Amino acid sequence: MSSTASLESLRTALLAAQDHIRDSVLAARNASSNDALSAVSTVTAADTIYAIDKVSEEAIAHWFAANWPKDEPVELVLEGIEEGDPVTFPEGTPVARTRWKCIIDPIDGTRGIMYDKRPAWVLAGLAPQRGPATNTSDIVLAAMTELPTTKQWRSDQVSAIAGAGRTGLRAESLHLFTGVRQPLLLRPSSATDFRHGFASLARFFPEGKALTAQIEERLWQELYGTDHKNLPPIFDDQYISTGGQFHELLAGHDRMLGDLRPLVFAKLGLTSSLVCHPYDICTELILREAGGVVEKPDGTRLDAPLDTVSPVAWIAFANEALARQVRPILARVLNEDLA
Repeated sequence: MSSTASLESLRTALLAAQDHIRDSVLAARNASSNDALSAVSTVTAADTIYAIDKVSEEAIAHWFAANWPKDEPVELVLEGIEEGDPVTFPEGTPVARTRWKCIIDPIDGTRGIMYDKRPAWVLAGLAPQRGPATNTSDIVLAAMTELPTTKQWRSDQVSAIAGAGRTGLRAESLHLFTGVRQPLLLRPSSATDFRHGFASLARFFPEGKALTAQIEERLWQELYGTDHKNLPPIFDDQYISTGGQFHELLAGHDRMLGDLRPLVFAKLGLTSSLVCHPYDICTELILREAGGVVEKPDGTRLDAPLDTVSPVAWIAFANEALARQVRPILARVLNEDLA
């Protein structure tokens, strides 16, 4: 394990990389039409790659080549390169000689930002290199940077170091017009129930929507009873960005969020790449260090390989008190509805 000073230095570098990606994406958006940026560039096993994604990928390559510390060789994992040669910096470094594996989602929430509907996020997780065995539980440094809509004046940026807790959380807001950065207070909700709060499961696309809604409805009925007259209001918000969902939990807006698409699709016999992948979930460390809970739907630790194709099912809570209420019920409902 690297020293705290080493990780702080790498955090500074990773945040600078995300600043560059954000600035490059916003500059391209301001200079191009939505139609041009939303054109499909390619389709991979991981996802559909749009023109705006290519802007961010080029920004990553240029920044890492010019700025990544040469004494901290790294392998990059991101969409679009999973079928080619490994991408390492300093360029040409054999993977076996790299110290780190960095998984990046250049734009998490592409559709939302392309339509200028909702912010997207740049996500990155850094783990000691363990070759193909490296997984999400190895991540020791995570960072996320907001890609704002055109009407926003602010971009949030949050990062965390494993094991440092809230004291290791760095959160800032950047004023896009003045360049001024200010500390940002982020704190997950301390609520002990879900009444009158936001909590939901991902139902972004038609596939599997009915079964997912059935699971969610059963969850609330098991928790609060089946009398619809007495069911407390629990609000739903479908933010099509895993990083954005984590930010909603970090900010105290939501109390529970989850993505069961891999499990639901398997039950229905569906084959689809429209699921959460490790690059989408690579900043879950930040929420855990802030006091939240992120885990597999069965309550165990996330341990997805750091690649771009593995499906990931997850559930997250603002605090452990909420997790304790849902865990046994969700396990029972999933066992019955997905058996």
